[in-house]
Amino acid sequence: MLHLAGLLAFLLQAASCTDSALVDTNKPISNRNWSYINKITVPVTITDASKNYQVSFNLRHTSDYKYSNIFIVLSLTGPGLTPYKQRKEFQLAWPDGEWLGSGSGNLYSYQMPLTETFRFPAKGTYTFVIEQNMRDNPLREISDVGLRVAPIE
Repeated sequence: MLHLAGLLAFLLQAASCTDSALVDTNKPISNRNWSYINKITVPVTITDASKNYQVSFNLRHTSDYKYSNIFIVLSLTGPGLTPYKQRKEFQLAWPDGEWLGSGSGNLYSYQMPLTETFRFPAKGTYTFVIEQNMRDNPLREISDVGLRVAPIE
């Protein structure tokens, strides 16, 4: 009986821990070759413009990725917002070559903040566009690219 009570308590706690992210998506990159023309588009619907949000860049690459960083261009359009476009760099490895992401087999995953705090100006649907901005085209060994938008509680 004690084991059943412990299991029930665990299940109730797990059910109460829900992820409040509006979007947390990863889009696969065909043949792990991310070309300039393959822009990742992620729509996000905001129903509460009074909240602050954290916006993060999701990335997965194989251990054969040949750089220690990545440059992307992030664009954002939506209601009440002047179209926004910014080039960002993310460090993916230490100087000694050790990957900073969490590894599973041959894949390394990252969730890197684009903004710590962002407030959307109005309710509505916003469109994020992510494009790779490295010299290589296509950029090899990129497995997935995505975005996470979550309210700051």
